[in-house]
Amino acid sequence: MTALREYERLESGGLWRENADAQRRNVVVSFGDTTLVMSDTAGRTLTHWSLPAVRRLNADQMPAIFTPGEDAAETLEIDDDLMVAAIEKVRKSVHRQRPRSGRLRWIGMGVSVAAVIALAVFWLPEALIRQSIGVVPAVKRSEIGATLLGHIQRVTGSSCRNALGVQALGRLKSRTLGPASGGQIVVVPGGVNRALYLPGGLIVLNKSLVEDTQDPATAAGHILSAAGQLRVADPLAVILRHAGPGATIRLLTTGDIPSNVLRDYAEALIADPPPIPPDDVLLALFAGAQISSTPFAYAVDVTGERTIGLIEADPLQGVDAPEVLGDGDWISLQGICS
Repeated sequence: MTALREYERLESGGLWRENADAQRRNVVVSFGDTTLVMSDTAGRTLTHWSLPAVRRLNADQMPAIFTPGEDAAETLEIDDDLMVAAIEKVRKSVHRQRPRSGRLRWIGMGVSVAAVIALAVFWLPEALIRQSIGVVPAVKRSEIGATLLGHIQRVTGSSCRNALGVQALGRLKSRTLGPASGGQIVVVPGGVNRALYLPGGLIVLNKSLVEDTQDPATAAGHILSAAGQLRVADPLAVILRHAGPGATIRLLTTGDIPSNVLRDYAEALIADPPPIPPDDVLLALFAGAQISSTPFAYAVDVTGERTIGLIEADPLQGVDAPEVLGDGDWISLQGICS
C-alpha cells in the first residue's frame, strides 16, 4: 500500500492507556502492515491496533486522542502533527479498500428494485393478460367481437346481406371449418385486404376476396388463413396487448373493454392486419378441411415465389379434392354484395 510504504519508517512518541483505570505509559508508535503498533521504550510490543478500526475521539484538537474501536477502553494520545496526519491518511486509505457493506446493500437494493421493475414491465402485463383471457366466457368474447366488428364497419361499410349470398356463405363456412364450427363469417364491401379473425369466432372477408377469383377454394383458403390467426395468437390477447395494462385490469375487474379502446384497435387492425400464418399452421388446416392450398397460394402471390411452401406441400396435390362449393352457391356468394 502506497500510504504504508510512505510512512513505514515513521515513529513518534505517545501516551498509551490500557483502560480507564490504568496509568498512561510512554510508548513508541509505529506502523505495521495494516496496524498501529505500540511498543515500550525497550522495543517490546505492547499492542496492535487495526488501522481501519481506529477512531479519533477529538477531531481537530491536539494532542490527538485515538481509540482502537468505538467501544474500546484503550486510548492513545499523540501530539506529533506528522504522526497524527499519517495515522489519519493511512487509516482512511485502508478503510477505502475494505468492502463497503452500505455500498453492497445499496447495490443489492438496486438489483432488487430493477428486478421488481422488470417484473412489472415484462412479466406482470402478460400474466394479467393470461389471467384475463382464461376467465372471459364465450358470450363475452362474442360481445367484444361484435362491438369490434361494429367499429370495423364504420370504415369498411356494413356487411353484405344478400339472402342467397348469406346462405351460400353459411355452406362455405360449414364445408371449410366443419358443420359444428361456431362463430360467423361476414363479407364487407371494402376496407381490408386480408381476412380477419375477431374474438368470438367472427371472420371478416373483403368482398374482393370472393369476387376476384373463380375458384371457391381460394375463398375457403382466406377463411382458413383467418382461422389460423387463432392458432398463432388469441385475438383477445392481441387486443389487450395493443390497449395496454389499463384495459386488461378493466376487463378483469368489470368484465368490459371500453368502446374507445376497441375503436382504436379496429382502426389499427384495418391499417395493419395480422400477417398470414406460417405454412405449417396453414397446411394443417388445409389438410383437415380437405381443401387444396395451391389456389390460395397463387391468390396471395401470383408468382408463387412467396408461397412456394403452400404449393409444394399442398396436402391434396395429385388427389381429387372434394368439391368446396357448388356452382349455384358460388355464383350466389360472389353476388353477396349486389
